[in-house]
Amino acid sequence: MSQSAKTAIGGMSVALSVVLMLATVIGIWTYALPAIAGLLIMFCVIELNKKWAAGVFAAVSILSLILLPNKEAAVFYTCFFGCYPIIKAILESKLPRVAEYILKFAVFNVGILLAGVIMVKLFGMPMAELLGTEGEQGAWVKYALPLTIAVGNVTFLAYDFMLTFEAALYIRRWQKKFRKLFPFK
Repeated sequence: MSQSAKTAIGGMSVALSVVLMLATVIGIWTYALPAIAGLLIMFCVIELNKKWAAGVFAAVSILSLILLPNKEAAVFYTCFFGCYPIIKAILESKLPRVAEYILKFAVFNVGILLAGVIMVKLFGMPMAELLGTEGEQGAWVKYALPLTIAVGNVTFLAYDFMLTFEAALYIRRWQKKFRKLFPFK
C-alpha cells in the first residue's frame, strides 16, 4: 500500500475517531465511545501496521485532549482505549497465553489508574465522583474502590474478547470488500 493511501486511511480514521469522541458530551457515552474509537485503531493495525496505528492514536489523543469538552473521555482514550489495540497486537504476537493475559491485565489496570490520577490531579475531579460515590452515605462506600476495580477488570476481559471477535469478523467478512472498494496499490 502506498504512503498516500496509508495517509488517507489514517486521516479518515483520525477524523472519524474525533467525531465519535465529540459525541461524549452526552455523559452516558463517556466510556463507550472511546472504546468504539479503539476499534478504529484496531482497523489501522490490521490494514496499515502498528507504527501507523500509533500515529493515528497520537493524533486522536492530542485532538481529543484539545477539542473535547469531556476531558474524562479524552483521558481514558489516551491512557487506555486508544493504545490498547496496538499493545494487544504486540502481546498476542510475541507471548505465551498466560504471560499475555497477565500483561494485558497489568496494562489495563495501570492505564485506568493513570487516567484516574490524571483526572483527580490535573483536572481536579473529586475522587468520589470518579468512583461514582459522590454524595452517597453508608457502609458500602468503603467497598467502592475494590468493587470498581473488580467490575472494571471483568469489563476489560469482555472488551478484549470483543476486540478479538471484531478483528476476526473484519478479516473474514469485510477486509476483501474494503480492499476491493479501495484498491490502494
